[in-house]
Amino acid sequence: MNWTALKEKLNLYEKLMRLDKPIGILLLLWPTLWALWLSSAGRPDWIVVWVFVLGTVLMRSAGCVINDYADRDFDKHVERTKERPLTAGKVTTREALWLFAGLCVASFGLVLMLGKPLVIWLSVPAVFLAASYPFTKRFFAIPQAYLGIAFGFGIPMAYAAHVDGVPAEAWWLLLANVFWAVAYDTEYAMVDRNDDLKIGIKTSAITFGRFDVAAVMACYAATLGLIGWIGYTQHLGWAFYAGLAVSAGIMAVHYTWIKDRERMPCFRAFLHNNWVGIAIFAGIVVDFLLAGKNFG
Repeated sequence: MNWTALKEKLNLYEKLMRLDKPIGILLLLWPTLWALWLSSAGRPDWIVVWVFVLGTVLMRSAGCVINDYADRDFDKHVERTKERPLTAGKVTTREALWLFAGLCVASFGLVLMLGKPLVIWLSVPAVFLAASYPFTKRFFAIPQAYLGIAFGFGIPMAYAAHVDGVPAEAWWLLLANVFWAVAYDTEYAMVDRNDDLKIGIKTSAITFGRFDVAAVMACYAATLGLIGWIGYTQHLGWAFYAGLAVSAGIMAVHYTWIKDRERMPCFRAFLHNNWVGIAIFAGIVVDFLLAGKNFG
């Protein structure tokens, strides 16, 4: 294989891993960072942080690869996805499976570096969740809830890395992430609803039907409520709640975009959830910094 062909193949792998579209990495990263800061009272181990950041990139990439493998026959019927490398036949199924395996092995290697037995054990269901999520769209009415667990499993792993255990707080935070994922991925599913109905894939946008917008907003409210309750139990201060207030304002803007159920505004709202994650994270970080200054 000459250099030009190799470069072309690597570009296809990049697209298959969706590295050219980092929104998925960010939506997976923010809940992990929330957990890293909360579990360490604002003083995370920076080696742990970098391991989780790199692991997030690797596992999201692996999830995209296995998702396209599972949906390769469905994607050809959807306008937005029919030119994906695997669906278009530019990458073989064998290549995709090898790439998925390589990404999982690399991610597991990062976990081993931490030397934390509980984190290592938790990485097993994490890989299972990432690998099995795409197939839930065949039978599960709200696969986005399963996605929320898969996308949020870095939360219990983060707690395990810092406190060698997984307290109830971690599972409540994971549940908050499930509601958030259902909200933003329903917005995403609203973009493809007509195509998904034709090919028989199940999504929350189809399941919620005419109550889709109300369901998104209810899930947003549940997300804020759960995170707010966690902050209350941890005695976090005004900066934390300011972050939640900003994120609530962003969610309100999303309502104005999705209420008419038009494709591009719904997609815009999905992408804009990055700012929800940032606002919550900023509130957590600033609150711990102010607490440290007050008591230091």
